[in-house]
Amino acid sequence: MVLEIENLTVSFDGFKALNGLNFKMETGELRVVIGPNGAGKTTFLDVITGKVKPTEGQVWFKGQNLRPYNEHQIARMGIGRKFQTPRVYLNLTVRENLDLICNRRKGVFPTLFGKPSKIDRRTVMGLLETIGLTAKADLKAALLSHGEKQRLEIGMLVAQSPDLLLVDEPVAGLTDEETENVGNLLLALAESYSIVVIEHDMEFVRQIARTVSVLHQGSLLCEGTMDEVQNDPRVIEVYLGQQEDETP
Repeated sequence: MVLEIENLTVSFDGFKALNGLNFKMETGELRVVIGPNGAGKTTFLDVITGKVKPTEGQVWFKGQNLRPYNEHQIARMGIGRKFQTPRVYLNLTVRENLDLICNRRKGVFPTLFGKPSKIDRRTVMGLLETIGLTAKADLKAALLSHGEKQRLEIGMLVAQSPDLLLVDEPVAGLTDEETENVGNLLLALAESYSIVVIEHDMEFVRQIARTVSVLHQGSLLCEGTMDEVQNDPRVIEVYLGQQEDETP
Protein backbone atom coordinates (compact mmCIF):
# COMPACT_ATOMS: atom_id res chain seq x y z
CA MET A 1 0.00 0.00 0.00
CA VAL A 2 1.67 3.24 -1.12
CA LEU A 3 -0.89 5.60 0.41
CA GLU A 4 -3.46 5.11 3.14
CA ILE A 5 -5.59 7.85 4.70
CA GLU A 6 -7.63 7.18 7.82
CA ASN A 7 -10.47 9.34 9.14
CA LEU A 8 -8.82 12.52 7.88
CA THR A 9 -10.39 15.83 8.92
CA VAL A 10 -9.04 19.31 8.20
CA SER A 11 -10.86 22.30 9.69
CA PHE A 12 -10.31 25.95 8.82
CA ASP A 13 -12.07 28.18 11.37
CA GLY A 14 -14.79 25.60 11.79
CA PHE A 15 -15.17 24.80 8.08
CA LYS A 16 -14.27 21.19 7.34
CA ALA A 17 -12.37 21.11 4.06
CA LEU A 18 -11.90 17.37 4.64
CA ASN A 19 -14.36 15.46 6.78
CA GLY A 20 -13.55 11.93 7.94
CA LEU A 21 -11.91 11.04 4.62
CA ASN A 22 -10.73 7.46 4.10
CA PHE A 23 -8.64 6.59 1.06
CA LYS A 24 -6.38 3.71 0.01
CA MET A 25 -4.11 3.26 -2.98
CA GLU A 26 -1.93 0.35 -3.99
CA THR A 27 1.68 0.67 -5.12
CA GLY A 28 1.91 1.10 -8.90
CA GLU A 29 -1.64 2.38 -9.23
CA LEU A 30 -2.85 5.33 -11.33
CA ARG A 31 -5.75 6.94 -9.45
CA VAL A 32 -7.83 9.88 -10.65
CA VAL A 33 -9.60 12.02 -8.05
CA ILE A 34 -12.56 14.14 -9.16
CA GLY A 35 -15.20 16.19 -7.42
CA PRO A 36 -17.15 19.45 -7.74
CA ASN A 37 -15.61 22.75 -6.67
CA GLY A 38 -15.11 22.83 -2.90
CA ALA A 39 -14.95 19.05 -2.60
CA GLY A 40 -11.55 19.19 -0.87
CA LYS A 41 -9.30 18.03 -3.70
CA THR A 42 -6.53 20.62 -3.18
CA THR A 43 -6.60 20.19 0.59
CA PHE A 44 -6.28 16.44 0.00
CA LEU A 45 -2.95 17.03 -1.79
CA ASP A 46 -1.88 19.67 0.75
CA VAL A 47 -2.20 17.20 3.62
CA ILE A 48 -0.32 14.42 1.82
CA THR A 49 2.60 16.76 1.09
CA GLY A 50 2.66 18.28 4.57
CA LYS A 51 1.63 21.77 3.51
CA VAL A 52 -1.43 21.45 5.78
CA LYS A 53 -1.56 19.44 8.99
CA PRO A 54 -4.72 17.41 9.70
CA THR A 55 -7.04 18.35 12.52
CA GLU A 56 -7.76 14.65 12.99
CA GLY A 57 -6.71 11.42 11.35
CA GLN A 58 -3.55 10.04 9.77
CA VAL A 59 -1.79 9.83 6.42
CA TRP A 60 0.44 6.80 5.86
CA PHE A 61 2.99 6.63 3.03
CA LYS A 62 4.51 3.19 2.46
CA GLY A 63 3.51 2.34 6.02
CA GLN A 64 5.05 5.46 7.56
CA ASN A 65 2.97 8.08 9.38
CA LEU A 66 3.56 11.46 7.69
CA ARG A 67 2.12 13.61 10.46
CA PRO A 68 5.44 14.38 12.24
CA TYR A 69 7.18 15.54 9.04
CA ASN A 70 7.32 18.87 7.20
CA GLU A 71 7.03 19.48 3.45
CA HIS A 72 10.74 19.16 2.66
CA GLN A 73 11.10 15.95 4.65
CA ILE A 74 8.06 14.42 2.95
CA ALA A 75 9.42 15.38 -0.47
CA ARG A 76 12.71 13.67 0.36
CA MET A 77 10.78 10.57 1.44
CA GLY A 78 9.56 10.16 -2.14
CA ILE A 79 6.42 12.22 -2.74
CA GLY A 80 6.54 14.68 -5.65
CA ARG A 81 3.84 17.21 -6.47
CA LYS A 82 3.05 19.01 -9.69
CA PHE A 83 0.92 22.12 -9.25
CA GLN A 84 -1.73 23.29 -11.71
CA THR A 85 0.42 26.16 -13.03
CA PRO A 86 3.73 24.94 -14.49
CA ARG A 87 6.71 25.82 -12.31
CA VAL A 88 9.65 25.72 -14.69
CA TYR A 89 12.69 27.99 -15.10
CA LEU A 90 11.63 30.05 -18.11
CA ASN A 91 15.08 31.54 -18.83
CA LEU A 92 16.74 28.13 -18.92
CA THR A 93 16.54 25.64 -21.78
CA VAL A 94 14.52 22.47 -21.48
CA ARG A 95 17.72 20.48 -21.02
CA GLU A 96 19.01 22.89 -18.33
CA ASN A 97 15.74 22.60 -16.41
CA LEU A 98 16.16 18.84 -16.27
CA ASP A 99 19.90 19.09 -15.55
CA LEU A 100 19.19 21.34 -12.60
CA ILE A 101 16.75 18.90 -11.02
CA CYS A 102 18.91 15.84 -11.72
CA ASN A 103 21.93 17.55 -10.14
CA ARG A 104 20.34 19.49 -7.29
CA ARG A 105 23.04 18.40 -4.84
CA LYS A 106 25.74 20.01 -6.97
CA GLY A 107 24.15 23.47 -6.85
CA VAL A 108 23.02 25.86 -9.59
CA PHE A 109 26.37 27.18 -10.91
CA PRO A 110 28.22 23.84 -11.15
CA THR A 111 25.18 22.38 -12.92
CA LEU A 112 24.84 25.18 -15.47
CA PHE A 113 28.54 25.84 -16.09
CA GLY A 114 30.12 22.47 -15.33
CA LYS A 115 30.34 19.44 -17.58
CA PRO A 116 27.68 16.80 -16.82
CA SER A 117 28.77 13.21 -16.34
CA LYS A 118 27.87 10.49 -18.83
CA ILE A 119 25.31 9.10 -16.38
CA ASP A 120 23.71 12.54 -15.96
CA ARG A 121 23.58 13.04 -19.73
CA ARG A 122 21.95 9.65 -20.25
CA THR A 123 19.40 10.39 -17.52
CA VAL A 124 18.46 13.72 -19.07
CA MET A 125 18.28 12.26 -22.59
CA GLY A 126 15.97 9.55 -21.30
CA LEU A 127 13.74 12.14 -19.65
CA LEU A 128 13.65 14.25 -22.81
CA GLU A 129 12.54 11.23 -24.78
CA THR A 130 9.93 10.27 -22.19
CA ILE A 131 8.31 13.72 -22.18
CA GLY A 132 8.56 14.09 -25.96
CA LEU A 133 10.79 17.19 -25.96
CA THR A 134 14.05 15.87 -27.41
CA ALA A 135 13.73 18.14 -30.46
CA LYS A 136 13.29 21.18 -28.21
CA ALA A 137 15.98 20.32 -25.67
CA ASP A 138 17.99 23.49 -26.34
CA LEU A 139 15.00 25.83 -26.56
CA LYS A 140 14.33 28.19 -23.65
CA ALA A 141 11.36 26.99 -21.61
CA ALA A 142 9.68 30.39 -22.07
CA LEU A 143 9.19 29.53 -25.76
CA LEU A 144 7.35 26.27 -25.11
CA SER A 145 3.59 25.94 -25.48
CA HIS A 146 1.54 25.60 -22.31
CA GLY A 147 1.20 21.86 -22.88
CA GLU A 148 4.94 21.45 -23.43
CA LYS A 149 5.62 23.33 -20.18
CA GLN A 150 3.28 20.91 -18.41
CA ARG A 151 5.18 17.94 -19.81
CA LEU A 152 8.51 19.54 -18.89
CA GLU A 153 7.40 20.01 -15.30
CA ILE A 154 6.22 16.41 -15.14
CA GLY A 155 9.68 15.43 -16.41
CA MET A 156 11.27 17.57 -13.68
CA LEU A 157 9.09 15.80 -11.15
CA VAL A 158 10.16 12.38 -12.44
CA ALA A 159 13.81 13.53 -12.29
CA GLN A 160 13.47 13.61 -8.50
CA SER A 161 12.78 9.83 -8.57
CA PRO A 162 9.70 9.95 -6.32
CA ASP A 163 7.69 6.86 -5.42
CA LEU A 164 4.40 8.79 -5.58
CA LEU A 165 3.51 11.50 -8.12
CA LEU A 166 0.74 13.96 -7.23
CA VAL A 167 -0.45 15.79 -10.36
CA ASP A 168 -2.93 18.66 -10.02
CA GLU A 169 -5.10 19.45 -13.08
CA PRO A 170 -2.38 18.86 -15.70
CA VAL A 171 -4.56 19.61 -18.75
CA ALA A 172 -6.27 22.83 -17.66
CA GLY A 173 -6.19 25.23 -20.62
CA LEU A 174 -4.65 22.75 -23.06
CA THR A 175 -5.69 22.01 -26.63
CA ASP A 176 -7.13 18.59 -27.44
CA GLU A 177 -3.81 17.47 -28.94
CA GLU A 178 -1.81 18.67 -25.92
CA THR A 179 -4.31 17.02 -23.58
CA GLU A 180 -3.85 13.70 -25.38
CA ASN A 181 -0.05 14.07 -25.20
CA VAL A 182 -0.13 14.67 -21.44
CA GLY A 183 -2.49 11.71 -21.02
CA ASN A 184 -0.16 9.42 -22.97
CA LEU A 185 2.78 10.62 -20.86
CA LEU A 186 0.97 9.85 -17.59
CA LEU A 187 -0.08 6.42 -18.87
CA ALA A 188 3.55 5.68 -19.77
CA LEU A 189 4.77 6.85 -16.36
CA ALA A 190 2.13 4.72 -14.66
CA GLU A 191 4.12 1.66 -15.73
CA SER A 192 6.82 2.69 -13.23
CA TYR A 193 5.25 5.05 -10.69
CA SER A 194 2.27 5.39 -8.38
CA ILE A 195 0.29 8.44 -9.55
CA VAL A 196 -2.62 10.49 -8.19
CA VAL A 197 -4.21 12.89 -10.71
CA ILE A 198 -6.68 15.60 -9.73
CA GLU A 199 -8.73 16.61 -12.75
CA HIS A 200 -11.93 18.33 -13.96
CA ASP A 201 -11.75 17.43 -17.65
CA MET A 202 -13.89 14.31 -17.88
CA GLU A 203 -12.77 13.33 -21.38
CA PHE A 204 -9.21 13.34 -20.10
CA VAL A 205 -10.25 11.33 -17.04
CA ARG A 206 -11.80 8.76 -19.36
CA GLN A 207 -8.53 8.59 -21.34
CA ILE A 208 -6.30 7.77 -18.37
CA ALA A 209 -8.50 6.51 -15.53
CA ARG A 210 -8.31 3.00 -14.19
CA THR A 211 -9.97 3.79 -10.87
CA VAL A 212 -11.77 7.05 -10.11
CA SER A 213 -12.35 8.39 -6.58
CA VAL A 214 -15.07 11.02 -6.13
CA LEU A 215 -14.79 13.55 -3.32
CA HIS A 216 -17.79 15.51 -2.06
CA GLN A 217 -17.83 17.92 0.88
CA GLY A 218 -14.50 16.60 2.07
CA SER A 219 -15.43 12.92 2.12
CA LEU A 220 -15.08 9.99 -0.27
CA LEU A 221 -18.42 9.66 -2.04
CA CYS A 222 -17.65 6.61 -4.20
CA GLU A 223 -14.97 4.81 -6.21
CA GLY A 224 -14.96 2.68 -9.32
CA THR A 225 -14.32 2.69 -13.04
CA MET A 226 -15.25 5.78 -15.03
CA ASP A 227 -18.45 4.13 -16.26
CA GLU A 228 -19.43 3.07 -12.74
CA VAL A 229 -18.79 6.53 -11.32
CA GLN A 230 -20.45 8.32 -14.22
CA ASN A 231 -23.66 6.35 -13.74
CA ASP A 232 -23.75 6.50 -9.95
CA PRO A 233 -26.89 8.43 -8.86
CA ARG A 234 -24.96 10.06 -6.00
CA VAL A 235 -22.35 11.44 -8.39
CA ILE A 236 -24.99 12.72 -10.79
CA GLU A 237 -26.74 14.45 -7.90
CA VAL A 238 -23.68 16.24 -6.50
CA TYR A 239 -22.63 17.47 -9.95
CA LEU A 240 -26.04 19.01 -10.71
CA GLY A 241 -25.66 22.76 -10.93
CA GLN A 242 -21.95 22.56 -11.71
CA GLN A 243 -20.51 24.03 -14.87
CA GLU A 244 -21.12 22.00 -17.99
CA ASP A 245 -17.46 21.08 -18.43
CA GLU A 246 -17.37 19.58 -14.96
CA THR A 247 -20.35 17.33 -15.44
CA PRO A 248 -19.38 13.65 -15.77
